[in-house]
Amino acid sequence: MIQPKLLKQFLVEPGSEVNLKDYATDWTETDEAKAFGKDVIKERSKEVLAESREAMSKAQELLYASDTHSVLIILQAMDAAGKDGTIRHVMSGVNPQGCQVFSFKKPSAEELDHNFLWRYMKALPERGRIGIFNRSYYEDVLVVKVHPEWLGPGQPANPDKDFWEKRYEDINNFEKHLSRNGTLVIKFFLHLSKDEQRRRFLERLTNPDKHWKFSDSDLAERDHWKSYRKAFEDAMAATSTRRAPWHVIPADRKYVARALVADIITTSIQNLGLEYPKVSEAQLAKLAIAREKLENAGKDHEPEP
Repeated sequence: MIQPKLLKQFLVEPGSEVNLKDYATDWTETDEAKAFGKDVIKERSKEVLAESREAMSKAQELLYASDTHSVLIILQAMDAAGKDGTIRHVMSGVNPQGCQVFSFKKPSAEELDHNFLWRYMKALPERGRIGIFNRSYYEDVLVVKVHPEWLGPGQPANPDKDFWEKRYEDINNFEKHLSRNGTLVIKFFLHLSKDEQRRRFLERLTNPDKHWKFSDSDLAERDHWKSYRKAFEDAMAATSTRRAPWHVIPADRKYVARALVADIITTSIQNLGLEYPKVSEAQLAKLAIAREKLENAGKDHEPEP
């Protein structure tokens, strides 16, 4: 597993201002990482990912058995940052019956007629399960902040600072409510550089197997890079709390991002201090009778010819 001291550098301290220039997009290029070398980091990342998968499988079983908590994982990022791949690689070791993934697209007319948190509330994981939001209610302080014309009916045409601060407050209160009721909220921003996004877009355009991944809107939204960056900074500064802090994950190297996300999720679940349900003396007595009955059952039958 990764040392807590190392992981702390990716954490957005509650109450702090956020400038994404302070966070690396390619961790292998940092002074700390250069001492190891890229080959060593890549190999170690693979090891951490494998270790975390195994540990997460056990943690998930304990989460389900204890039936006291749920886990909500939030993934936000610029386009092509690797959210889908992160989910696929990090969660491949868990029992699919205990994990659910929701990808939120453009809201429907019905969803726009409710408060902005309504459609996300319906998708929350129940106790004992892990839920993953591939994009989330944070879109309602990100994409619509860049495009306020998409806010929907009944919303201001030119929302002011007070409007967004109230939305941040709503999100903080929502996550506080979830935490109080046993939901562990783990939030990740996959931090991708504009150059790496360009490279990944070009790969989608030149590789026939990846043509389906490209959309005309990808380039259109890329033109708003600075506005999105500022929206992310404002949102993380306002909503990184003790109960639900943000983690800024360097995403230019996919193997680094996946190892970090896997380790943080696994460690966070383990830190819940979950235990298997205690069995009463009366139940233990019943189990002993059942075991004795099954052990003696084979002795009652004649051997097969």
